[in-house]
Amino acid sequence: MFFAIGRSLHASGNSLHFPDSASDKDYDSSMGTGDIRADSPRWMGIASIWFSFGLIDALETVFVMRSEGMHHAWLILFAAVMFSWLPWVVATPLILHLSRKFPLVKPISALTWLVHVSACAATGIVSSAWTSSLYFLFNPYLESDPSPYLRLWFDKLANGLLSYVVLYAGILMLNYVLDSRARLAFRETEAAQLNEQLVKAQLDALRQQIEPHFLFNTLNSVAGLVREGRNHSAVIMIVELSDLLRRMLDDSTRQQVALQEEMAYAQKYLDIQKVRFMDRLQVDVDVPGELHLAQVPSLILQPMVENAIKHGIAKRAQGGAIRIAASRSSGMLTLSVFNDGPSLPVNWETTLPGIGISNVRTRLQTLYGNVCDISMRNQSSGGVEVSVSLPFVVLPPDRKA
Repeated sequence: MFFAIGRSLHASGNSLHFPDSASDKDYDSSMGTGDIRADSPRWMGIASIWFSFGLIDALETVFVMRSEGMHHAWLILFAAVMFSWLPWVVATPLILHLSRKFPLVKPISALTWLVHVSACAATGIVSSAWTSSLYFLFNPYLESDPSPYLRLWFDKLANGLLSYVVLYAGILMLNYVLDSRARLAFRETEAAQLNEQLVKAQLDALRQQIEPHFLFNTLNSVAGLVREGRNHSAVIMIVELSDLLRRMLDDSTRQQVALQEEMAYAQKYLDIQKVRFMDRLQVDVDVPGELHLAQVPSLILQPMVENAIKHGIAKRAQGGAIRIAASRSSGMLTLSVFNDGPSLPVNWETTLPGIGISNVRTRLQTLYGNVCDISMRNQSSGGVEVSVSLPFVVLPPDRKA
């Protein structure tokens, strides 16, 4: 019962919060009007909780007395018991105010104790005075010789002293517990947001690392065409590069794109490389249509394709072939880029430095944690294949990651 009451009291007294520390100020300032800190006391919420208390108390009092064969003005008694809780309706927001302005947390000052003891005593005095007034004016017990008002007041105050302390302490305790939970939830949300921002910053940095690397290599290819006297091909490559960079800038804020968009980027990059290699570069693509909407990291294929061309095609006079494939199995999407060039040396991890595959690996781990895999291995029939596996996720066509 007290826990349910505490939830409503906590929400009802929100506007009365006075932060006690810098962290609390941050906590409060971050809350909107519909969050933990409301703009005004929810008097109806407080009243409904205390009404429930009064209803239970009144029903219990009437039924117990009737079962014992007593004869009283039952309706008047029922109403008097119910309305005797009214002072707590008025006092609750003030108690919440004091609990936040003078929190009972170590070290507890003498002033804090004085404030709460005084508030508890004042609440008890007012509550007993109000209850005594109801019983004195309406005489629900039908006493022929009712007690004087002051005597009735003193008896109510003495008999209810323990209940006043328990109710006051219960409001303080539940408000403190629920306020701590709300503050913890806020800090966890804030930490999650900061972590999300950190991950996004890391991914942005990795993407920015791959873009100039790709641009540098492409401009080197343009310079090579110019030195060979293939000016027309150099112009075509620059135009293709300009179109690709424009598309990359349009999607610079997206960390994930549909596979069909990523394939379009990779194809545009291959078009640029075909200008350089002409017939020496053969490309085969095997990506089923049902995988086109699968979400993949933006620019995940480009460094894999670039790596295949650099180490498998560029150093061979006759050129070679590249195959891009995608498949789905057991909830995982696998992307692979194969080239039929020279096999990897035994110690290739240390003898083939570069940022392309390393960048891909870091981005995958940042996005998916341990639920991903990347491998680069020699094929038994010759050539090298780089493959990545990541969770298969499809977003609706009208929603972007």
